[in-house]
Amino acid sequence: MKVLLAFDSYKGSLASWEAGSVAAQAIRSVVPDADCEIVPMADGGEGTVEAVVRATSGKYETIRISGPLGEEADARVGLICDKEGQLTAVLEVAGICGLTMVGESGPNPLAASSSGVGEAIVHLLDKGLRRFVIGLGGSATNDGGMGMLAALGAEFRDADGVRLAGSGGDLLRIDSVRLDRLDERLAECRFTIATDVSNPLCGRQGATMVYGRQKGVTDELEIALDEAMNRYAQMVERALTENQHHTLQQLTGAFPAARKEVSSNLQNRLGAGAAGGLGFALMAIGGVAVSGADWIIETSQLADRAAQADWVITGEGRSDHQTLYGKLPLKVAEAAKRAGTGCILISGSLGDGIEQLAPYFHGCFSIVQEPSELKHCMELAEPLLERTVREVFRLIHFLNR
Repeated sequence: MKVLLAFDSYKGSLASWEAGSVAAQAIRSVVPDADCEIVPMADGGEGTVEAVVRATSGKYETIRISGPLGEEADARVGLICDKEGQLTAVLEVAGICGLTMVGESGPNPLAASSSGVGEAIVHLLDKGLRRFVIGLGGSATNDGGMGMLAALGAEFRDADGVRLAGSGGDLLRIDSVRLDRLDERLAECRFTIATDVSNPLCGRQGATMVYGRQKGVTDELEIALDEAMNRYAQMVERALTENQHHTLQQLTGAFPAARKEVSSNLQNRLGAGAAGGLGFALMAIGGVAVSGADWIIETSQLADRAAQADWVITGEGRSDHQTLYGKLPLKVAEAAKRAGTGCILISGSLGDGIEQLAPYFHGCFSIVQEPSELKHCMELAEPLLERTVREVFRLIHFLNR
């Protein structure tokens, strides 16, 4: 029996690889000769670099950068060969300016900056890299990508001509934008933006209004920051269309297919509001947004691997009707279906609308089997997952006899 284990992470409990390892151990306790292949999954958020490096036999590089609040931090970057055989750097914002990095002081939307992303890109440019995939989940920033652009050479100044380094608070002060000093090597680059967030930059569905609260944005700041983000975006878009050193064509000259993504009204594109507006800034330098889950599934060749398996097992922290809206386990199930392989969902818990998942999964299971507090369940995620997988495969093994 061959089983493909393609879990999303159980947030706060088990990483994708850990969940797969626990499941593999449980399966082998029932079927000792089972061939269990672990393919870690992610959607552009935390765990993206590890998932891709493991799936493609890539390698890691650690880069010293500025963290979300300006502190020195180490960011782990993945180096892989893309489907065209080109060396590609994979970065995840969660490990550069992520919420988990802010420490006991908590999130600070005025101080937090995406500058570390720009610093990482410059470091990789110096090493000769020209292809980048950037996962945008889990950021602590709400700066519209201003910090990243500043680290790449863009100039932002306030009304007194003081140069701004780029942070959420600097959005409130910005008076002018110059993009003509952006790193010239960006013209040679391809940026793939891996995100499953479709929000625009501003407005009721924008970065500040939808995601600002988790990053510390208060009621008093919300409207002011959203309006400042809008002004900033208009200035960036105006600078892009002016005849400066980096015209639209120069920014995407090496990859004409991406050129259509660089235009006016970038702030309303799907995904512009991802990672506190970092999606917008990456689009401004030619980045193209793709589904993070779809990209990882394609990069890991999940459908091909599933075709060689008897079963595909996936799961996440909680599954409910929202799983239908393109969440990673559904994408895995669709890949398994294309391959003609059965798929089973084993998640931390199951919620309302789970019956709607029946057409995609041969069975949906929760690892929680009695009333328990969330904290307790998270602490016991490993043995609970092991027990559930073991019981599922006891049944499968019996039916296969």
